[in-house]
Amino acid sequence: MQRFLYPAVFYKFEDEYKVLLPDANISTEGVVMEEAYLYAEDFLRSYLSYALKYDLDYNLPTDYESIVKKLNKDETCMLICVTVSDKDIASVKSYD
Repeated sequence: MQRFLYPAVFYKFEDEYKVLLPDANISTEGVVMEEAYLYAEDFLRSYLSYALKYDLDYNLPTDYESIVKKLNKDETCMLICVTVSDKDIASVKSYD
């Protein structure tokens, strides 16, 4: 079991919240911020599970403060913590 803590940038766009995890180069969205957070958490867990299963390189998280310094006034940074278990890694499907 491994734990990861990544910064995520949240911002409102039209009628939904967008989330960008810059270190993983992934994004998602939700109707409310809580939903967007949960989707980002799930997406990050899936991303890291895949990378760990196939022994792929992935970026380590950037320091929170360096992300916050670059934010626009309408953006918020939150840390997303995920635990990747052996079960998560084993559940990654192979499409060979």
